[in-house]
Amino acid sequence: MKRIGIIGAGIRGRLFAEVVRASPHAMVAGVADPHVRPEWIGETPFYNDHTQLLRQSALDGVVVATPDYAHRDPVIAVANAGLPMLVEKPFATTTQDSEAMAEAIVRNAVPVTVGFENRWNPHLVRIREAIDAGELGRPVWQQAELSNTQYVPLEMLSWAGRSSPVWFLMPHTVDLVTWFARSSVTSVRAVGSRGILRAQGTDTWDAVQALLTFENGSSATLTSSWVLPASTPGMVEFTYAFNGATGAVRADVIDQGLTVLADELRRQAPLGGPVGGQLVGAPVWMMQSFLDSLVRGAFGASGLRTGMAVTATLVAVEESLNTGMTVVPSKLPGWLPDAVATADDPGEAGERSATAP
Repeated sequence: MKRIGIIGAGIRGRLFAEVVRASPHAMVAGVADPHVRPEWIGETPFYNDHTQLLRQSALDGVVVATPDYAHRDPVIAVANAGLPMLVEKPFATTTQDSEAMAEAIVRNAVPVTVGFENRWNPHLVRIREAIDAGELGRPVWQQAELSNTQYVPLEMLSWAGRSSPVWFLMPHTVDLVTWFARSSVTSVRAVGSRGILRAQGTDTWDAVQALLTFENGSSATLTSSWVLPASTPGMVEFTYAFNGATGAVRADVIDQGLTVLADELRRQAPLGGPVGGQLVGAPVWMMQSFLDSLVRGAFGASGLRTGMAVTATLVAVEESLNTGMTVVPSKLPGWLPDAVATADDPGEAGERSATAP
């Protein structure tokens, strides 16, 4: 029975804990969060400090599900404890944090999964398979929109003022278009608008659009907004387009073909929540993959390179927003060992069946 520690008792921490509790091979050995102990924790040992969790619980793996900006300290502590970990996206929100975390991970040689759950999303896995099979030809351009209604920054997230659509939403789409392009981002140009959320007490970007160019000559446009109207049928909109030299794909990633017409229009997601008493959905399958790797003692490619590269791109997006200039993302540090620097080749199918995306 693998003993799992959860750092961060918010929405994602609770979901990952539910996945662990449903596993016959794992248990939640402890939860750490600096805030009030939520009811869902039950009789599980609870700590107000992640260092107490790591010191007082004999663990086999850890999930870091703290807010976007609060990954550095727990990730470094988990790495220094020598434990495999799953880290929620984004890996980090600054270059300094990213490199400090990576240094601890490399020094302690711990396996890392970064929570890019869309690599377990059936819609997107099928697109990747079509790309790999050569059905669409070389990538020419991609387009992705991932947006939320105002409920997310104004009600769901208490820390939205310390985040933005760049950090909460774009990690998914930056990872996605990079995964599909099979190429590195060479430049970023971004524009955005703000004022709607600020007027309601949350001073952050309302919407951001970014143009990414890749080393292979292809490009991608990304849009993320936090101000969709409440009447949107569901609090998430996610559409994607891939255009290759010989074929194209269009996907409504959220639409799973089920709409309820009652007092309001609601889009339902059969691939989410419990089905037949079992949790399903991309984040669930990602967590189950992490647990499976712990049980087998065999991890796939490290998620470190991917996590750092996405952070570098998003730092460039933020810089471009603030300066109005085209920005070149920083290169990954030269001290990354070859095994880490090359392990994340997104063409490896094992990334979907083993631990790390």
